[in-house]
Amino acid sequence: MSNDFTTDFTDLGSCMVIIKNVPCLSCEQCGETVFTGTVIRQLEDMTNALKKSMTEIAVVQYPNKVA
Repeated sequence: MSNDFTTDFTDLGSCMVIIKNVPCLSCEQCGETVFTGTVIRQLEDMTNALKKSMTEIAVVQYPNKVA
């Protein structure tokens, strides 16, 4: 596994949330992407906040914090 960045897509039915530059671990052999627990919690918090904004599509950057 190596440190990398990816884009996370979440379809909330009435809204599509796209979060760019999400830190992740990537398998060098198969390409599988894995998030740490900290990153998962941050993605959930960001998605829940954007869900309340009542927009159809939200594209945001992941905050520049150590994950």
